[in-house]
Amino acid sequence: MHYDLLAKIKNAGMARKEGFVTRYSGLNHAIAQALVRTGYLKSVAVKSGSSKSFLEVKIAYKAGRPAMHDFRILSKPGRRLYSGVSQLSSVRQGYGIGVLTTPSGVMTTDEARKEKVGGEYLFQIW
Repeated sequence: MHYDLLAKIKNAGMARKEGFVTRYSGLNHAIAQALVRTGYLKSVAVKSGSSKSFLEVKIAYKAGRPAMHDFRILSKPGRRLYSGVSQLSSVRQGYGIGVLTTPSGVMTTDEARKEKVGGEYLFQIW
């Protein structure tokens, strides 16, 4: 799940690692690409192994500190949280972002407001 990806990003940043490798899934790849667009990750690449694919994730740092400080999971398997475009507000007074899945793909809250679409609100990151 994407919870595991977020925890790995946070832990790798706290350990001052350059990056890490994790199992590939389409949702994780789309989430990582959204985090690259917003500057929380440096890069993401798909690597193929013998029978499985992997994501190679590079952590972004700002002034020697990881760009990602923490995250909060909003939509869980037992409780899905859906938001319309009018319900999307800023995260941490503009210092964070929210990520949601929409009919147009995985987007940040800013991108969803521009496209005027809502969807399942996955998590917030700052």
